[in-house]
Amino acid sequence: MAIKPLKPTTPAQRGMTTADFSSITAKRPLKVLLKSKKQMAGRNQAGRITSRHRGGGAKKFYRLVDFNLPTGTVAVVEAIEYDPNRTARIARIKDSDGRYHYVLAGAGLKVGHKLTVGGDSSIEPGNRLSLEAIPLGSVVYNVELQPGRGGQLVRSAGTGAQLISREGAYAQIKLPSGEVRSISVKCQATIGTVGNLQHQNIKLGSAGRRRRMGRRPKVRGIVMNAADHPMGGGEGKGKGGNDPQSPWGQPSLGFKTRRRKSTDKFIVRSRHESKRR
Repeated sequence: MAIKPLKPTTPAQRGMTTADFSSITAKRPLKVLLKSKKQMAGRNQAGRITSRHRGGGAKKFYRLVDFNLPTGTVAVVEAIEYDPNRTARIARIKDSDGRYHYVLAGAGLKVGHKLTVGGDSSIEPGNRLSLEAIPLGSVVYNVELQPGRGGQLVRSAGTGAQLISREGAYAQIKLPSGEVRSISVKCQATIGTVGNLQHQNIKLGSAGRRRRMGRRPKVRGIVMNAADHPMGGGEGKGKGGNDPQSPWGQPSLGFKTRRRKSTDKFIVRSRHESKRR
């Protein structure tokens, strides 16, 4: 996938680039695999804001992407489609029983490719196998954390994890963040890397384009009033003697927010270790 600059007709378009959609073969999604999506504006079920600076944006339907295809599935790629809810492209596949599924489209995946899951699947990009059947050194994506739960790791555009070792019932995988994690060899992963490789190089170019994506403007706490933020108020560029923190008083620099400490035993190497050197 290439990055295309725009022919500027406005000042905002001078630094704007967009993706090349030539790899997309279907303009309309399959209706049976769509679901209505309500705009929550960053709020949870209790109505509290859990993700700031969200709201507005273009309306979009959610594509029912299958991250856990049954073992033994044999399918053929019928179309590559755009998904507004994720950075990666999705592939519409049709299995041997005539059912349609959406899956993440790996790099190089094209219409007509045959995909298989489990069993004696060949070691080819797009095929899905358990970690015990994948050769060491292979690059994988859409990795399970628990057998049968479906892929949860490495699903963003252009990402891939490397299978570096196997020992007993666990395999070690190096994630894109640099973290090395132990995962059961019974967990499945898809061979290859996620498509849409150049997504990170796209330049939005204008604030309006960001707003249409559902992202509202961000204001620094240091320029707010003291009544609106703990770091606000004061004369000039002062922060009132407070350390960096959120509007609710939670430290924002160097404060550990990881809660699931019961899974720390599966982290062989933290993603922060390379930053400390």
